[in-house]
Amino acid sequence: MKIISMQDYNRLSDLCARALDNQQIKVLVSADTAGFAVGALEVYHKLHELIREQGLLADLDLHQQKTGIGLKKGGCFGCFEGGPLVNILPHDYLYQEVKEEDCAEIVQTTLIEGKPIERLLFKRDGVIYKSQDEIPYYKKQLKLVLGNCGKIDAESIEEYIAQGGYRGLAKCVYEMTPEQVCQTISDSKLRGRGGGGFPAGRKWESVRRQNADKKYVICNGDEGDPGAFMDRCIMEGDPHAVIEGMVIGGYASGANYGYIYVRAEYPLAVARLQKAINQAREYGFLGENILSTGFNFDLKISKGAGAFVCGEGSALQESIQGKRGVPRVRPPRTVERGLWEKPTLLNNVETFANVPYIILKGPEWFVSIGSPNNSGTKAFALAGNVRDSGLIEVPMGTTFGEVVFEIGGGVPDGRRFKAVQIGGPSGGCLTEAHLDLPIDFDSLDEVGAMMGSGGMVVIDDRSCMVEVARFFMSFTQKESCGKCVPCREGTKRMLEIMERIVDGKGSEDDLAILEDLSGTVRLGSLCGLGKSAANPILSTLRYFKDEYISHVREKKCPAGVCKKLSTYVIMAETCKGCAKCKKICPAQAIEGVVKNPFAIIQEKCVKCGVCLETCPFNAIREA
Repeated sequence: MKIISMQDYNRLSDLCARALDNQQIKVLVSADTAGFAVGALEVYHKLHELIREQGLLADLDLHQQKTGIGLKKGGCFGCFEGGPLVNILPHDYLYQEVKEEDCAEIVQTTLIEGKPIERLLFKRDGVIYKSQDEIPYYKKQLKLVLGNCGKIDAESIEEYIAQGGYRGLAKCVYEMTPEQVCQTISDSKLRGRGGGGFPAGRKWESVRRQNADKKYVICNGDEGDPGAFMDRCIMEGDPHAVIEGMVIGGYASGANYGYIYVRAEYPLAVARLQKAINQAREYGFLGENILSTGFNFDLKISKGAGAFVCGEGSALQESIQGKRGVPRVRPPRTVERGLWEKPTLLNNVETFANVPYIILKGPEWFVSIGSPNNSGTKAFALAGNVRDSGLIEVPMGTTFGEVVFEIGGGVPDGRRFKAVQIGGPSGGCLTEAHLDLPIDFDSLDEVGAMMGSGGMVVIDDRSCMVEVARFFMSFTQKESCGKCVPCREGTKRMLEIMERIVDGKGSEDDLAILEDLSGTVRLGSLCGLGKSAANPILSTLRYFKDEYISHVREKKCPAGVCKKLSTYVIMAETCKGCAKCKKICPAQAIEGVVKNPFAIIQEKCVKCGVCLETCPFNAIREA
């Protein structure tokens, strides 16, 4: 069905909504990459088989209008604990750790009889939650760009349309000029969600003003930060929102072609985006003469090979053009001379996914959410030493304390919160003193951190902050493209110093050199990745200087993490002389006679800790 007028769109929207209403019960399976890893696809197929056998299956068929049960691949539910997850609407039962053998009971007890299965319901601290909305993990969240993820079939354009999908595009091409669209995005104060927080409307207007025979739109889906998965989940769970945002961006900026740059390690995201592109073309939302307005816009997927630097805009464009993915010297800026030397509008996945909602609900609505100059919400990948990890979305200005303790459930195992690392390898580490800090671009910048794309790692008191900084510097140094000297050589020298420090060979002079080098790399690097590479070191030096001092002055790691600064001793009064430690020591560093206390030869000890784990009498201590 090709949509050629607003009347056609309205008829299709009504038809989709009625067909969706005919699904009296909706069963959503967490069919994303994380869900597939724990068996969600098998659960989906088993439920499909059993529901069909009962004659209750109601696919979203726009012509038959059959009532019954709608079974859906629902994308990411957010909470990664206890998968596979199954959400049943309208009851809003959220079942966790669902297995194939549970499916028959779900069909009979819940789908036919309408009763919950208590043993499968979501549980925390002995409390059983009968509704997903009651679960603390979800209560504090406000889902806009993640609103459809886990709530509609991720592979159905009809379900997206039934929720108002592509109505924002229709409004733009029928009721608004490109100038008005750009002004709407500016008035919403939407800032780029890819890390820098640059005002999106200003970028859109800059591209629109360029006089060129061709312009391009690029969506940056190259999500390379360790522990980050926000963009992946949006592309897997609501691909049409990204596409609609890009088409609107093309209309506003005067571009007629676009690219979604996705790393090849995201095969499910690539597959669902391609299916969505095909569906959008079929209905007339992509291609030539969109909605009979004379506006042409099409797009394709460009797969990246996994280079971290290709998350940087100019390196990404080089990669799309088939060149080595390294940053360009600027100016000129991307909005002036980007892809193939043409003006290019470049935003990330989450930024484009916000656009349809802003167009439909208005900039005032978007500004009403969040904090001053930081409108809307932000999606985060909450990971690390936190009880409930996963994908979350909160209004800008929500505090770290609310995220870690109210949404994430706090630090597990009775441990103490120590820090939160935000912004990926280019981000910073913040402390307990920052738990009341609002999470937005400006507040983070003031304390030496950055939003980044949205990675958030919680760290407990068992972690060494010096080693955390060394780890991120190791990652950044390996991923440096090597084009500019400050990043290529500076990160290498900083990593060498960090390795000396954790090995117990560092000095206080090294700390001064680290700060000096950090400034040089920040000022001299060619791209934003190099300029921010030193952030983990600078933030840990600022807030955890005592740990560095302990490493270089006392040659001790307060957290006991840095093995080469640890000393293992056998307590003679506790040792029973069983010889288990001697037999397992890979360095033959333990001496003694059976039934007598053993001793560790410190010169031979490689600090592996195997003896500590092996001793049945707890006679070995780490000093």
